[in-house]
Amino acid sequence: MEADRLLVRVAGGDQQAFEELYALVSGPVFGLVRRVVRDPAQSEEVVQDVLLELWRSATRFDPARGNALSWILTLAHRRAVDRVRSARAAGEREQREALRAGEPAFDHVSEEVEAALERESVRRCLDRLTTLQRQSVTLAYYDGYTYREVAERLSLPLGTVKTRMRDGLIRLRQCLGGAA
Repeated sequence: MEADRLLVRVAGGDQQAFEELYALVSGPVFGLVRRVVRDPAQSEEVVQDVLLELWRSATRFDPARGNALSWILTLAHRRAVDRVRSARAAGEREQREALRAGEPAFDHVSEEVEAALERESVRRCLDRLTTLQRQSVTLAYYDGYTYREVAERLSLPLGTVKTRMRDGLIRLRQCLGGAA
């Protein structure tokens, strides 16, 4: 597999191989982390941590024990679960401290309502995209596919997918008021 070959080169300090590996695995890693962490900003941080760890610990990869992509996704899953546990523990600490101080606890209801409104805005804006833009963006950002994989799944040239994706993201940003 391509990722196996690249990871072995990364273990030898090959920066070009790391760039190629990054392009190959960043989409699936983000998709997995996003499903576990759910928060986009924290997901991006976790992915950055995973890829940095990948660079630093590539020598620990043993091709005899499995393939590189599985190893990388295992690293990503562990880091994502750690982030969720850490966030949950921090929330519980804050809640205990608020109870001790006599302050009201964090308002989970308003947070959930705000998140639901944001999801609805994104859904509404996605509905305004062309079918190809919506499919491309959904496959890449919600399912974690790379541009190349999106092109293969949609049976389209890579350049077409990249263009539609860029145009779709521009339209989403405009629809969401520049917040995307």
